Amino acid sequence: MSTDFIFGLHSVSAFLERNPQDVLELFVLKDRDDQRMTPLIQQARKLGISVQFCQRKTLDEKVEGAQHQGVVAKARLSDAGDEHDLKRILDTEAQPFLLILDGITDPHNLGAILRSADAAGVHAVIAPKDRAAKLTAVVRKVACGAAEAVPFIAVTNLARTIRELKDAGVWVLGAAGETETTIYQASLKGPLALAMGAEGDGLRRLTKELCDGLVKIPMFGAVSSLNVSVATGICLYEAVRQRTSS
Repeated sequence: MSTDFIFGLHSVSAFLERNPQDVLELFVLKDRDDQRMTPLIQQARKLGISVQFCQRKTLDEKVEGAQHQGVVAKARLSDAGDEHDLKRILDTEAQPFLLILDGITDPHNLGAILRSADAAGVHAVIAPKDRAAKLTAVVRKVACGAAEAVPFIAVTNLARTIRELKDAGVWVLGAAGETETTIYQASLKGPLALAMGAEGDGLRRLTKELCDGLVKIPMFGAVSSLNVSVATGICLYEAVRQRTSS
């Protein structure tokens, strides 16, 4: 584990709810006393967590000018998992539901994706260690607690990991606009890993070649593509629909 600051009302509240033992200190904007902040302060004090009231400048400095909404927490944060953690998940889940991110670099997109993945019941989010967004404070804020709930696995070699998933019986489907098969035509049941590509560039060539199949979201308007976090949510929930239908 590492120690860092998390910030924002939703992010801090979710972290305090799920991992109170890892909150070391709470910093709150001085003179802020409203119906959203007061319960958070009371909860922290009930748990024996030190609460300090600070000027806005002090909070700004702690988060390097990010939008903190008047609350910052110093906390022990879990690091990304690795290939061994992924193997444990595969050994535990009879019908693994996984999400592969091929080079997502925008922290806001990663945070939004983690939030959707958690809501959809994804067992793990897999991403390469290099040339991809990390679990930063900004990601955790956008994820609103999901970064602490859904396992985030950073792997050394994404291509090798995809091969290992396939060897373990996981069906890997990649999202790519050039295919004719839509997500509504493909089967998304059973052991499944959905692969989503980087903003603008999509899946890398090798990743596409390793996928068992490719699917696309049908587009009927003037725009030709969707933000990757929006596209991921659509694909995940089509999988949820299929996996929960009789």
